[in-house]
Amino acid sequence: MVTELTQIVLRSFIALVTLLIFARLIGKQQISQLNFFDYITGITVGSIAASLSTDLSARPLSLWAGLLSWMAIILFLDFVIMKNRKLHKILDGEPTVVIQNGKILEQNLGKLQLPVDTLVSQLRSKDIFDLNQVEFALLESDGKLAVLKKSQYQPVTPNDLQLSTEYQGVPTELIIEGKVIYGNLDQINKDITWLQQELNKQGINNMEQVFYATLSSNGQLFVDKYGDDLFSGTVTDVSDYPGPG
Repeated sequence: MVTELTQIVLRSFIALVTLLIFARLIGKQQISQLNFFDYITGITVGSIAASLSTDLSARPLSLWAGLLSWMAIILFLDFVIMKNRKLHKILDGEPTVVIQNGKILEQNLGKLQLPVDTLVSQLRSKDIFDLNQVEFALLESDGKLAVLKKSQYQPVTPNDLQLSTEYQGVPTELIIEGKVIYGNLDQINKDITWLQQELNKQGINNMEQVFYATLSSNGQLFVDKYGDDLFSGTVTDVSDYPGPG
């Protein structure tokens, strides 16, 4: 029994490391935008990895070789797809127009086997409850719905009003769970003394009191302390379930 558990742990570790390496090789874009081909290959690779972990009746070398073979095929196809647009369309598919000039294209919905209820549901997820607001809608190859509202329903931007705006970059993390990120302080040409002085202005004497702190591109310091001085009775509860959380 102990020997079997040891084999399972060892084989699981090998499978996990292999999958992590594969995930880094295919890149974040492939992971975040799964099409049908990626979905099928993902299931297959996952099944082989699971067998490698738990199927003690099979030779681990054979399963590992199969796993590597599938990964090599996927990486090769990804490379070919980048060079061959025709193959890219075959494997990845193309977006399909489902609403054009404010009119639902029933034929395209039928080809996609997409019920109109599902289309309306996806529109609601984009805060569109009235189809009169929609000019164009496309279903991307990864199943996401892209929507272009009619011009009269689009939000007004500062550019429309010819207003000047300030640059807004990504805030810099300075403290995470009471730990100072010294590398980020160096990047913004600040030191620990400056940070302590800024915290003192907010009545914070110990940095370990801070759960999270960031500095915005316009120089505003955001600080969230542990506890937040909130009592349990004042915390908003959005659940409608009276039982244990």
